[in-house]
Amino acid sequence: LACPRAVLLPQSIVTCLTTLPLTPQLQQRAKMSSMSMANVNSCMIHRTTNVTSYSNRALVAAPFRGAILGGKHSVAFGQPKRTAAKKMLVLAMAAQSGKERMAERFSTLKANKQCAFVPFLCAGDPNMETTEKALRILDEVGADVIELGVPYSDPLADGPIIHASATRALDNGATLNKVLEMVGRVTPNIKAPVVLFCYFNPIIRRGPEQFMADLAAAGVSALLVPDIPLEETIPLEKLASAQGLDLVLLTTPTTLSARAERIAKSTSGFLYLVSVTGVTGMRTTMATRVEELVTELRQYTDKPICVGFGVSKGEHAAQLEQWGADGAIAGSALVKALGEAPTPEEGLITLRAMAQELRDALPARA
Repeated sequence: LACPRAVLLPQSIVTCLTTLPLTPQLQQRAKMSSMSMANVNSCMIHRTTNVTSYSNRALVAAPFRGAILGGKHSVAFGQPKRTAAKKMLVLAMAAQSGKERMAERFSTLKANKQCAFVPFLCAGDPNMETTEKALRILDEVGADVIELGVPYSDPLADGPIIHASATRALDNGATLNKVLEMVGRVTPNIKAPVVLFCYFNPIIRRGPEQFMADLAAAGVSALLVPDIPLEETIPLEKLASAQGLDLVLLTTPTTLSARAERIAKSTSGFLYLVSVTGVTGMRTTMATRVEELVTELRQYTDKPICVGFGVSKGEHAAQLEQWGADGAIAGSALVKALGEAPTPEEGLITLRAMAQELRDALPARA
């Protein structure tokens, strides 16, 4: 379990945690890292960067002596300052896979008759430290799911705002490794599941199997790859599922009905409905055809349908909820607010205010 500090647990909880099932892959990686599991009266639970235990299933226990576990990549922190309730919440989240976290979140939203607020940011703009603070702010504001983009030099699905953001991030030294390291620090301390938005080239370069393992290791819940067709998602979905990750697929206004049905049935976590024919960007109104598309897609799936591209105001999010969407995805406006501010501090202030407006537009109705 990755926490900002080590967590002291009583025997009863440790016994429960250490009996959680491990997949053969996790057992092998744990063995390779010389990590052990033991029931002890007082212990620290750790998750390490060189083990797929980041998938939140391999919980490693060792006697509390302030020792470092799992080799040089693992860090032992000081005594915790958490309430008992928060400790148990963190532990419960750690025991879940990304798929389970996502399913639980949308199940709760459905029970509350609430449309999800799904903000998007580009990692590393204006810098990685600010992105980390921004993710925590979005969670504090009440984001239900957070979508985080890996900066890429040729983001063909993105408009000028997000393209410029990715360019700034890359110019500032952002890399996939740095993004995942930052995400790994954040995910244990936020409630919102994280969806990583990544173009296919970085996945191919790293190797799809290793890429999925690294995402699970960082506590990511789902992956969205915008530049591969449905037919090429099949092997990716298998690899993602093996790591407990959802693979979110997109459908558009120009997708033929038969193909949209296949996409709706193949996606996991939720279905991403692109609201317009074009790239991401801020728009003054929502395309009226979205209501028709949401209704059509309901015939094919009972999975959550989240709508993105062009959502920049609270009134847009409210309109999507009225049209029957399960989630409103807002990107360019938030990216612009954070990345184009005079200073990172001012950007974070503007981001919080804008995110709060969007959150407030989607109240629970249970």
